[in-house]
Amino acid sequence: MALGCTYWSFQETKIMKRLDVKWGRPFDAEDLNPALRKFRHYIKDRGLRDATIDSYVGYVRRYLEFTKNDKPSCDDFAKFRRALLEKDLSRSSINNYCFAIRRYHEMLGGSIEFPFMRKNDEIPYYFGEDDVLSIFSAAAGNIKHLAMLQTLFYGCLRASELCNLDDGDLDLRGLNLRVREGKGGRDGIVPISNECATTLRRYLQVRPPLEVDGKHPLFYTDYGKRWDRKDLYRMFVTYKEKACVEKNGAVHVFSRHTPATIMIANGCDIRVVKEVLRHRDIRTTLRYAHVADKTMRGMYDQHLKL
Repeated sequence: MALGCTYWSFQETKIMKRLDVKWGRPFDAEDLNPALRKFRHYIKDRGLRDATIDSYVGYVRRYLEFTKNDKPSCDDFAKFRRALLEKDLSRSSINNYCFAIRRYHEMLGGSIEFPFMRKNDEIPYYFGEDDVLSIFSAAAGNIKHLAMLQTLFYGCLRASELCNLDDGDLDLRGLNLRVREGKGGRDGIVPISNECATTLRRYLQVRPPLEVDGKHPLFYTDYGKRWDRKDLYRMFVTYKEKACVEKNGAVHVFSRHTPATIMIANGCDIRVVKEVLRHRDIRTTLRYAHVADKTMRGMYDQHLKL
């Protein structure tokens, strides 16, 4: 009988010992979707543009995936910002992350503070003329992609501006485009080259018109949807790699920094570049002036003669 009591006491001890197992459900990125939907509605109600909304939601998604929490703390933000700095991102990219995350914390009823990083005045990257021609050549087998790349480059368009183009925005006779919802909400008329217009005519000959959400987009995907910036980025990088262009930079460098740099290097007046790029302040355009030294010297020798 004594042995029996000892036996059951031993078994009870084993059963009562807590197993070292955590039963909480592992983090799943899908768990963030409700918070991100709420955030999208929050910033949409505050009048942000669609392109900005998409960017902010993307920034916040990466932030929440980093913290593995849809209610992060100020310490979580500080750790995430340090991680961004360690990645050597551009100052403007880090600022944009912080602006988006600040909006998210506002939605949660809190606030965060961060030092604003002033942008560098220099243009870090741009492609040369040979690089641009190589990218066009790599895309020559796909008339739609070639038309998109040439429209981006010769129109000096932002990615969102290209995605927003409708058929009615294109004037092939006048060789220009009407750009809607540009940065800061500015509409504008931008020129395109004869080469670009020729490619667009060839593209329109084979492209059937399509209505999407009551509009007729100039460019749409093979799945019948309007292009978005992520898809455009992937398409561009594919042709950049195919062209063996190893310089840093993606769509914005290709379609904004590069044509501005080439125009100024070829002697174009800075005020003309300002209008083509639709900058509000010429000081923004002056960032490109550093590439004009060689051109300036040539014009100096040519025109300052006695």
